[in-house]
Amino acid sequence: MGNSSDYYLNRKETLKVRISAIIIFALALMIFYSLYLYSIQVIKGDVYKERASSVARRESVIPTLRGEIYDRNYDLQLVMNVDSFAVDIIPADIDYEKLDDIVSMLSSILEIKKDDILSKISPKMKQQYVPVEIKDNIKYDKIIYLAENIDKFPGVSWRNKPIRDHYGPGSFSHILGYTGNITREELQVLYNKGYAADAELGKMGIEKEYDDILRGKKGVRYNTVDVKGRKIGDARGKEVISPIIGKTLVLTLDRHIQALCEKALGERIGSVVVMKPSTGEILAMVSYPWYDSNKFYGNTTFQYFNSLSLDSRFPFLNRNIQSVYAPGSVFKIIMTAALLEEELFSPRERIECKGSVRLGDRVFNCHKKTGHGYVDLADALAESCDVYYWIVGREYLGIDRIAEYSRRFGLGQRTGIDIPGEVRGLVPTPEWKNSSYNVPWVGGDTFNISIGQGYLETTPLQIANAISMVVNEGVNYVPRLIKEVRDPVSGKIIESIEPKVLNKTVIRKETFQKVKELMKGVVTKGTAKVVVTTKATQVAGKTGTSEVGLVDRWTSWFGAYAPYITDDPDEQVVVVVMVEATNEWEWWAPKATNVILQGIFANQTYEEAAEALNIWYLKKPRDIIRERAE
Repeated sequence: MGNSSDYYLNRKETLKVRISAIIIFALALMIFYSLYLYSIQVIKGDVYKERASSVARRESVIPTLRGEIYDRNYDLQLVMNVDSFAVDIIPADIDYEKLDDIVSMLSSILEIKKDDILSKISPKMKQQYVPVEIKDNIKYDKIIYLAENIDKFPGVSWRNKPIRDHYGPGSFSHILGYTGNITREELQVLYNKGYAADAELGKMGIEKEYDDILRGKKGVRYNTVDVKGRKIGDARGKEVISPIIGKTLVLTLDRHIQALCEKALGERIGSVVVMKPSTGEILAMVSYPWYDSNKFYGNTTFQYFNSLSLDSRFPFLNRNIQSVYAPGSVFKIIMTAALLEEELFSPRERIECKGSVRLGDRVFNCHKKTGHGYVDLADALAESCDVYYWIVGREYLGIDRIAEYSRRFGLGQRTGIDIPGEVRGLVPTPEWKNSSYNVPWVGGDTFNISIGQGYLETTPLQIANAISMVVNEGVNYVPRLIKEVRDPVSGKIIESIEPKVLNKTVIRKETFQKVKELMKGVVTKGTAKVVVTTKATQVAGKTGTSEVGLVDRWTSWFGAYAPYITDDPDEQVVVVVMVEATNEWEWWAPKATNVILQGIFANQTYEEAAEALNIWYLKKPRDIIRERAE
C-alpha cells in the first residue's frame, strides 16, 4: 500500500511540473508575440506601412512633352508637338464573347488590321487591368466617334499622346531627324539611362544627338488598387509627380538661308553648306534628295521607310557629312598654301602648260587641251591649270608634305559636328596604299592627289572647314548646329554654346593672306568669272570638277567665302556647293553659289535673287524664247 501511495504522489508532482512548464511556455510565447507585434506595429510600423502601401499602390505614367526646336532667330518652331491620341484596351474589361465584333469595329475605325489588334491581346490576359496600347497617332474625330459610341466598345479607352510636327524647308530633315518607338536593341543599351520599353527617342539628326535634352522626364500618378489591379482610390501621401518638359533647342540654322540654298540646288543630287567661319555655326545645310520627317508619324510609316531604303538615290544620306568625294581642283587651295609656306618654288616662277604631261608610259591631260601657256601660281589657281600643280606637287612638295598640309587643314578627320553619322574621309599616303593594296606609291598617285583626285576623299563640310581656316588665317572651329538651350516655359537661356577650336596651324598669316588674294583672282579673272556675277558682295573662291569615270559628266564643286575683305569677321560666310556626277552636267556648283551669295547679302529670296542677277542659266527656256522674240 505504501508503495502505491508514493507512486500516486510522485505522479501528481510530475503533472504539476508539466502543467507549470506548459503555463510558463505559453506565457513566454504570449510575451514574445506581444513584443513582436509591438515591434511591428509601433517600433517598425512606418516601415511595414510603407511596404503595405507599395503593394496596394500602382503607378501610372503621365506623359511629358518633348522639347521644341527653333531656328536661330527664335521666332518660329521648326519642330513642335501636336495633339494626338493613343487608343488602349483593358483586357479584363472586354466581353470576350463579343471580342471579334469589337475588334472588327476598331479595325475599321482606326484603320488597322484585325490581326494587329489581336496580336496585342489574348485570352491569357483576361484578368489584366493594365491598359494595352493598340494604336497611336489617332485623330480627334475618331476619338469623338469612340466617345459617342463607348457602349459598343467595353474595355476601350484613350489618352493624349502628342506627336512631332516638322515645319519649314524639306531639306531640314537630315538635320532635324525624327523620333520613333524604342527598339529592343536600343532598350538594352539605354535602359540604365532611364529609358523604358514604351519610350520614344530620336532616331536621326538633332532628335537623336540631343535626345537626353529634348525628351524631358515623365510624371507619375499613384493609385490604390486591389489584387487584380483595379483602381479603388488615390493613394495617400505623394499622389502625383509632375512631368518635366524637355528643354527647347535653338539651332544655328537660318530658315531663310536654308530655303534659299534648297531652291538654288534644286532637284540635283548634291549638297550645300553655309557656315560662319568666325564661330563654326552652320547657317544652312542642304542635301538632296531629302525625306519628309512628318511621314514617320502615321499609318504608312513602315511603307514610307521601306520606299526610302530602296531608293537608289539614298535619301537618308546627308551628303555634307556622310558621303566622300574627290574634291577636284578645290583642293588646289591647300596646295597653294603649302607652296607659299614651304617656299620651295617661287610663286612668280612660270611653268609652261602645253595641255598634257607625260609620266612614264602615261599621258596626263590638263582640262584645257590646248594648254594654258606659261603660268605662275596666280595664273595656275585662277585658271585651274592641272599641269602646274602636277609638276610642283611631284617635283617640289612631294606626297609627304601634301598629306601633312591636308591634315593641317582638317582633311582625313571628323569635324565633330553635333549630329551623328559623320565620316572621316581619307588622306592617302604611301604607307596607307601599301597596307591597303600591297602595291607601292607611284608618281601618278602624286599627280592625282595634287589636283584633288585619286584616292583623296573628303566631305563637303571638311572643304568648308578648310576654307574657314584660310578665312580665319590659321584656325577653324568645330562646326555646330546648336546655338543655345532654353527653358521650355520661360524661354530663358539656360546655356549658350561657345565656339570651340578644331584646328590651329602654325602656317604664317602672310601665307593665308596671299591665298585669299589668289582665290579672289579665280572670281575676277579666272574660271569663275563668267558665272559668279553677284554685285551684292565681293567673292573669293575656287571651282572644282572631279572625275568619276564618266565621259560626259563630272562632280561639280565650288568653295567660296564672302565678303572678301571686311572689318567685321562675323559677317563673313563660307559656301560650299557640290553637285554629283549622277546629274546631267551643268557646271551647277558655281552657278548655285552665285545665287546663294546674292540672296544672303542682298537679303533676297531665291526668286528675288534670280531676278536681280538676270542671267540666262536661271531662266526657263520659254522665258529666253520670249525675250529673244521681243
